[in-house]
Amino acid sequence: MTFFHRIKNMIRWFFFPGLDLHTRNRTSLCYFWSKGERNVLDAGSGNGYFSWLAYKSGATVVAMNCEEKQIEKANSFFIDYLGENSEKLIFEQKNLYQLNDENRVFDEIICYEVLEHIKNDSFVCEQFYRILRPGGTLHLCCPNSSHPRHKSETLDLEEMGGHYRPGYSEEDYHKLLLPIGFHIEVIVGLGPSALYYADAILRKIRSHTGDAFALPLFSLFYPFIKFARFNPNLPFSIYVKATKPVHQ
Repeated sequence: MTFFHRIKNMIRWFFFPGLDLHTRNRTSLCYFWSKGERNVLDAGSGNGYFSWLAYKSGATVVAMNCEEKQIEKANSFFIDYLGENSEKLIFEQKNLYQLNDENRVFDEIICYEVLEHIKNDSFVCEQFYRILRPGGTLHLCCPNSSHPRHKSETLDLEEMGGHYRPGYSEEDYHKLLLPIGFHIEVIVGLGPSALYYADAILRKIRSHTGDAFALPLFSLFYPFIKFARFNPNLPFSIYVKATKPVHQ
């Protein structure tokens, strides 16, 4: 690793996993994960934060991302800089539409803030079901389609990286997952209004001044994460825990 890349990773570690309040709030969903040795797929791994959390909880993790640069950054940060085990924390470039070629099986699948970008969400969930072991668990988290922020969003019907749909409701999750064969065990909302407004202010400041100047304000808003509770009146996102039956 070059000196330049080491400095970049040092700065990244200082801010890690970033100043997005909603991302940090989703850390609370680790409560619903298993612990210890198991095989986990992080489908749409983003910056690798939740892949790393699953790895730190004892799992062997395959983190899939369609962007080559994200994979390079993840390997540079987690493997080269932090020295994590590359045989247990594996970053792969793969589009979720390519899951029909996947032959590995997993005990858990994490898919956070990804499915709303995908037109054929049913196909992807069918592949999740296929590659889960009997008794395995799917952890989905997507925007709440009833939230004003998502309802007003301009949709990306060409699947170029934006939201193809505004999100999901509890009813949408049932219509999507139950016909495939999943059993829904838990549905919770997360992201109360106070957290949403705090994050919106922080985003606006970051867009004008950058992360370094927004850091003091982030410290001020951090309690909004610590005191956030599940199932607020108007959740920003909705999480579902669904299992593949042992006997089919």
